[in-house]
Amino acid sequence: MTAEIDTVLDRRRLRRRLTVWRVLAVAAVVAALFAFSAGSDQWSAFGTKQIARVAISGTITEDRDQLELLKKIAESDNAAALLVFVNSPGGTTTGGEALFAALREVAKKKPVVAQFGTVAASAGYIVGLGADHIVTRANTITGSVGVLVQWPEVSQMLDKLGVKFNEIKSGSLKAVPSPFEPLSEEGQKVTQSMIDEGFRWFLGLVEQRRGIKPDDIPGLTQGRVFTGREAVQLKLADSIGGEEEAVEWLRTVRNVDKSLKVVDWKPQSAGSLGLFSSLGTAAASFFNNTSLGQMLARDPSLSGLGLDGLISVWHPSEK
Repeated sequence: MTAEIDTVLDRRRLRRRLTVWRVLAVAAVVAALFAFSAGSDQWSAFGTKQIARVAISGTITEDRDQLELLKKIAESDNAAALLVFVNSPGGTTTGGEALFAALREVAKKKPVVAQFGTVAASAGYIVGLGADHIVTRANTITGSVGVLVQWPEVSQMLDKLGVKFNEIKSGSLKAVPSPFEPLSEEGQKVTQSMIDEGFRWFLGLVEQRRGIKPDDIPGLTQGRVFTGREAVQLKLADSIGGEEEAVEWLRTVRNVDKSLKVVDWKPQSAGSLGLFSSLGTAAASFFNNTSLGQMLARDPSLSGLGLDGLISVWHPSEK
């Protein structure tokens, strides 16, 4: 009798295990199909001539995967041209510099057009300067030509809390600026010198790529933003429009075949492992549909917390 009961219990345990594995297998297949369909545009057009489209959005940093993608587009015989959609308030200055250099490498082999979305400011504008032609929405926020360094200074708060910060360093300018002590006059001069040097580079880029004198444009050297309409009038951008107008420029001015489709190219995640990467992408897509994921996606300033180095970013005023 006991043996029969044990046999029945073993069978039930086996059924439960099989059910769990079946559910996991079905979930894996569904997730893989979801991930594949999400990135199917690039692969469905594999082996055919096309206009490659790359999105630069959110906070800009020096993204190795993004740079590798642009290198592949430059070398691809299938990509006849590149359309760069920019929707970014900026980010690190070196991140914008790296993307600018990568786009100029693409432009040596095929035409590059930039299309500005809601905002293409600061490092986002640096990216646009890497294109041969800039198309902007009339009400895009762009410009914000400048460089900054920001840090909190909490020494007075620590004093009130009775916390003493000890430090031993090799020189007076090591780890300057620091949040744990007021900025010295010497530190102020060095930090300002670094900012000024980066700013001169940015202004030189605008002058070189747009053929204008920055000092001739009111507010430009003060870091102000412009609407797309103003940008076109001031020659900071070339024309008003969206993707249709950007593609039309490629076809009429750069003689890109009118029959070519626009196909999304997306960077491959670092350390991708085939199916496992697809499952991760699917999970991220599901997460983006949650309220938290949507909040993070809508607020570029959240993703910009903790940026190191020189920063070229536009922030809406809270006042």
